[in-house]
Amino acid sequence: MTLSFKSLGLSEACVAHLDHLDFKTPTPIQAQAIPHLLSGRDVVGRAQTGTGKTAAFALPMLEQIDVGDRSLQALVLTPTRELALQVYQAIQLFNTDRRLQILTVYGGQSVERQVSRLRKGVQMVVGTPGRVLDLLGRGDLKLDKLNWLVLDEADEMLNMGFIKDVETILNQAPAERQTAFFSATMDPVIRELSAKFLRSPVTVTIDQPKAAPNRINQVAYLIPKGWTKARALQPILELEDPESALIFVRTRRAAAELTRQLQAAGHSVDEYHGDLSQSQRERLLLRFRQRQVRWVVATDIAARGLHVEDLTHVINYDLPDSLESYVHRIGRTGRAGKEGIAISLVHPLDKRKLRDIERHIRQKLEWGTIPTRAEIEARYIDKLKSRVQEALTGERMASFLPIVSQLSEEFEPRMIAAAALQMAYDQTRPSWMRVEPEATDDDRRPSRPSGGGSRTPQTKSRRPKINRVSEPSSPSRS
Repeated sequence: MTLSFKSLGLSEACVAHLDHLDFKTPTPIQAQAIPHLLSGRDVVGRAQTGTGKTAAFALPMLEQIDVGDRSLQALVLTPTRELALQVYQAIQLFNTDRRLQILTVYGGQSVERQVSRLRKGVQMVVGTPGRVLDLLGRGDLKLDKLNWLVLDEADEMLNMGFIKDVETILNQAPAERQTAFFSATMDPVIRELSAKFLRSPVTVTIDQPKAAPNRINQVAYLIPKGWTKARALQPILELEDPESALIFVRTRRAAAELTRQLQAAGHSVDEYHGDLSQSQRERLLLRFRQRQVRWVVATDIAARGLHVEDLTHVINYDLPDSLESYVHRIGRTGRAGKEGIAISLVHPLDKRKLRDIERHIRQKLEWGTIPTRAEIEARYIDKLKSRVQEALTGERMASFLPIVSQLSEEFEPRMIAAAALQMAYDQTRPSWMRVEPEATDDDRRPSRPSGGGSRTPQTKSRRPKINRVSEPSSPSRS
């Protein structure tokens, strides 16, 4: 029997609204958590990013908040401002009552504006621990009528050093409240926190057959001896040509330098890290979602909560230190039943870390080989052919026929077509491909490591001469 939102105990109005939003079937975490939360139980939910945790706690809260009372009744704590905004937007999407007032509070935004909204009355607050503590200390945020408290991404709260702040907030909340913790992992510290602050909680664990979904094509590229990561990345990006991509690096300095180098090579890319102001982050996020910038180079901490629909690629320029972080990263693509591509650049010294990742996700990564100049040019020619086929059925073609007629008096039509294609091709291919390479015997493609399939066949094609992108330096973590 297929589960439905109606069978979970949600109201008819809520189910109708979800159906209008095209939410037909609950995810496993929603199916297990919603009935317990509707019944008043405390819940500890463990599930990976992208499994629908926000709806799992938001829908029961929305069902039970008294919109006639302007007191604060629900508080959701998130580790980052980006995730706070994401949760806020999701709750607004699920909400059907205009009387419900929801406020996001986080650092980098005017505290006076937040205080003004609180004084007018809000029933729900979504915020980061630091700003929530600040507002509590000022006496502007009052928890005396709080009925719901949700800790979202509890493991990231721990990783970012917020657990003490969270504990302080929990101590100030009324004892008679309903509490839910949601986390991708369950560290002993999180277990201790739940045992201390939750009342006989129900534990909901969603174990997926594999830690990484099958719809994500995971490919690893071994960096050839003597090459930098940036040199290896360039031809991969040229061949893949991602519509939208998150490129993960370890440090904010590496993010800034790699972004600058990719921009110099003519790519639509920007950086996202902890040195950016809140307004800079919000502008970049808007541009990324509107496809005004195609790729974003980001650090893990800054990108927490940065989710973009239809993200086609995740690229691990630097492999993460945490196995869970790898799953979090690649889980940003391949959502909503769509396929995604996760690419990892692997230094020879990182092979052991890659084996640990494969054991953790219970999958073998496919080994790719660095694309040759010939392979990249073939890809561009294929794309050009597709564009020509589209143009042949377009309305604008007729306006160019007189030019063809004039040229036909001196040249054969197929020569005219070939010349036009050459001009179009020269305009669209990367600048580094417009310079003839210096072929040397030492400039051959490296052999892939033994084991695993190959994304492209082994050939003796010579390596393209690329406008070199220097290796970003590594100090100062974000």
